[in-house]
Amino acid sequence: MQVVDVCMHETFMSASIQSLLACGADSNLALSAPARAPLTYTGLRTLVVDTLTRLNALGIGRNDRVAIVLDNGPEMAACYIACASGTTSAPLNPAYRAEEFEFYLSDLHARALIVRRRSTSPAIDVAVKLGVQIFDLVVAEGAPAGQFTLEPREESTSPPSMRGGFSVASDIGMVLHTSGTTSRPKIVPLSVGNLCASAGHIRDTLQFQPNDIGLNIMPLFHIHGLIAGVLAPLSAGSQVFCTPGFNALKFFGWMDEAHPSWYTAVPTMHQAIAARAKAHLDVIRRHPLRFLRSSSSSMPPQVIKELESLFGSPLIEAYGMTEATHQMASNPLPPRTRKPGTVGLSAGPEISIMDEAGALVGVGEVGEIVIRGPNVTAGYENNPDANAEGFADGWFRTGDQGMKDADGYLSITGRLKEIINRGGEKISPREVDEILMDHPAVAQVVCFGMPHPLLGEEVAAVVVLREGVAATEREIQAFVTQRAAGFKVPRKILFMDEIPKGATGKLQRIGLARKLGLG
Repeated sequence: MQVVDVCMHETFMSASIQSLLACGADSNLALSAPARAPLTYTGLRTLVVDTLTRLNALGIGRNDRVAIVLDNGPEMAACYIACASGTTSAPLNPAYRAEEFEFYLSDLHARALIVRRRSTSPAIDVAVKLGVQIFDLVVAEGAPAGQFTLEPREESTSPPSMRGGFSVASDIGMVLHTSGTTSRPKIVPLSVGNLCASAGHIRDTLQFQPNDIGLNIMPLFHIHGLIAGVLAPLSAGSQVFCTPGFNALKFFGWMDEAHPSWYTAVPTMHQAIAARAKAHLDVIRRHPLRFLRSSSSSMPPQVIKELESLFGSPLIEAYGMTEATHQMASNPLPPRTRKPGTVGLSAGPEISIMDEAGALVGVGEVGEIVIRGPNVTAGYENNPDANAEGFADGWFRTGDQGMKDADGYLSITGRLKEIINRGGEKISPREVDEILMDHPAVAQVVCFGMPHPLLGEEVAAVVVLREGVAATEREIQAFVTQRAAGFKVPRKILFMDEIPKGATGKLQRIGLARKLGLG
């Protein structure tokens, strides 16, 4: 055990994905998947080197942007790891529509796009239009979980990259977009140092060991699944069982196959699992979990109690966001105290509470949650206004309101930003506004979040129609469906004669649902 601990420390300090993966014993299993042979750490490390060698030969190297559009599964996990090791990985939601892919690929200045062979993703036509190289991810019949090769769709005319090999701590290992209160999503560049620091923080918080097996049901285009679900456990030399994505009907079957010791999920997933757990208590008894983990949105204390009773295991609630490379705070494992209703103690970065004047406040005082540390992004890309608003005196301003108690446990008391959090999916209301304003019948619109019993929030909109023009709720929803991912489509549309405004005439999204009697 002492050897493993030393290896973990060196991995954290050296800040490269190559060193992070070095802790796994050669013959230990790294990636597994339903009905697939597993991939060992030797296999994973060889795959990473082979993939980078291939990309370098095709002109792609360190800090070049590589968009990844793959469904959940072991190949997505392995491809992400390989790309983050020596390029700038850019995982994208496969459910995006063509217009969304065009925005993201353009905004990222993507050099390459990776898709599964025979994929029909609209990202492919967009990449052709933009002149982005396309690489097919090819899985040989009978290959172990995660094993793949990359094949260019057209012969590359690019010379070999002069920036080959593994990235170092200061290189950008991943870029993700995060929605803001403005219509344009912001690019969050995360360095290899950020990735390794966050993986180390989560690993230490959850006390991962080589014999742990994680059942990953989180989407792998989100920071939660990528870092907590994949990178953190691999940094401890443990195994990740990669599912095709969350499916409550298959969850307990996967438990029987994977023999997991833990899983992480968002509250809506946990609630769906809890609803089916009583019919599968035999599976739970066969595979007792060391812990369950929840993040990405708040978990009702009643659900925590129910899950802990069903599984006989502690549920660890954590608090994360993209700009922090996921984890900021977490409730600790037993025997330390877990406080339902809080997101726990600082679990990586330093956390403070700041008042409106920019001064840090003390115990029990409410203010904005601010953070700083090695896992926090250095700033948004090409966005000086967002950086001026988001950073103050070396602290990153989360936009969330909260307080710390005398023991240092953090409670989130409100949301300062207007982002709609639909079961962990973050949606910019202004982005949906702009889509709706393209509808020929729409004169004015304001989107906002309304309460939802399972998802936390759902998208709603007030629409003012053009004079003499008619449209139904279903027609407008269908219009958005053609232009945006399904989770962005307003589930409730109210037709009104004018947009509700505040006393100063400004639109007020916050509190609008309550004023309109929704939820």
